[in-house]
Amino acid sequence: MPAARLLVAALWAGVLWALGYIAAPAAFAVLDSVQAGDLVAVLLTRQAWLSIACAVVLLVLLRLSTDLAPPRRKFLSLLVLAMLACTLVIFVGLQPAMAQLRELAGPGGVRASPYWTQFAVMHGVSQLFYLVQSLLGAWLLVRLR
Repeated sequence: MPAARLLVAALWAGVLWALGYIAAPAAFAVLDSVQAGDLVAVLLTRQAWLSIACAVVLLVLLRLSTDLAPPRRKFLSLLVLAMLACTLVIFVGLQPAMAQLRELAGPGGVRASPYWTQFAVMHGVSQLFYLVQSLLGAWLLVRLR
């Protein structure tokens, strides 16, 4: 079971890192901002569902683990729950609000709209939660080995 826990955590953290620090910046480097935003929004939605699935699987695996002392199991579960909380804040709270602003902005894009400042603040908060989640993922991987 330790290998399964590590593989699920590696999948979760790896997807976070690959999307947030490689794919999203690359999309904005080669596409116009509206197309890149559309693409990254789809990728982030898929990443959020994967994060929820990984969190559930990890919590079940941790609950069933007989090889971990209860304090360590509790700590690891709290790390998973903290990562899940970051996902939910972004996916349920910030992404829908940002999508609404993008829709209100129209075809010219949010940068050319009066909603830009509000969008930029939400985007910054979202990035902060994403960074925290990424760091928690690294910490989880280190603590699982």
